[in-house]
Amino acid sequence: MRIDLHTHSNFSDGTDRPSELINKAMSQGITTLALTDHDTIAGWDEAIQWLRPGMDLVLGSEISCQTEDGISVHMLGLLFDRANAPLQEMLAQTRDNRLGRMERIIARMNGAGIEITIEEVHAQLSEGATLGRPHLADALVAKGLAKSRDEVFSDWLANSSPFYVAHYSPTPEVAIGAIKDAGGVAVIAHPLASLRGRIVSLESFDSYIEAGLDGIEVKHRDQTPEQQQLLFDIASKADLAMTGSSDYHGNGKMNELGEFTTDLAQWEMLEARANARRIVRV
Repeated sequence: MRIDLHTHSNFSDGTDRPSELINKAMSQGITTLALTDHDTIAGWDEAIQWLRPGMDLVLGSEISCQTEDGISVHMLGLLFDRANAPLQEMLAQTRDNRLGRMERIIARMNGAGIEITIEEVHAQLSEGATLGRPHLADALVAKGLAKSRDEVFSDWLANSSPFYVAHYSPTPEVAIGAIKDAGGVAVIAHPLASLRGRIVSLESFDSYIEAGLDGIEVKHRDQTPEQQQLLFDIASKADLAMTGSSDYHGNGKMNELGEFTTDLAQWEMLEARANARRIVRV
């Protein structure tokens, strides 16, 4: 069994269409794959259409959150009811606020002499995709102002950059509540990935657990073995599921499909916490 519970398509900041993602995962022996695009479910239907016997599809979304003191947190919502209106409204509000954020980032870059337009950024999006900083990075690369996404994030778009702008996001606790109310399960993604910016304190997990957190993404390339052990200890003490995931983005990042996976027993424990069986198989 090879279970990868965190991947992205070009409906957010990945580079593969959902159909390509499904085909790659099947060819690499992934037996359970979660599609978790940022703040959207727009890629679900295409992924379902291309699913073939031999692989289970887990539908979800990676929800952009922010703590009261401004720390970015990503919450994976899996196996939730797509018809749940409050959760869909939360995702829509987060997506809408990404446009205003992008316009402010571009204004700051223009003021510093970096010539890029919102139209050039939109040209990098597939239809229905969630707008994000990676699309700005792709526009800068396409214009010859940088060589790669990694270079853009390192030089211009990191959280510590003068061009960084925060945007509306629910708190992690609110996101967990919305996922649970929609019948799904909530897994905090790469919570100790310090290279991405400020990270939550270990004490913060008490509040997330109280809100109904179901799991922690323990095995992830952006977390050291020491950080993974800390998360393992928290999950063990609180009886939370422990996941491992690739956070695959296609050509957008170095992450490879299935480079970290979730043990079957942990996945069964997590899946049992949803209020209905929503795994897709054909």
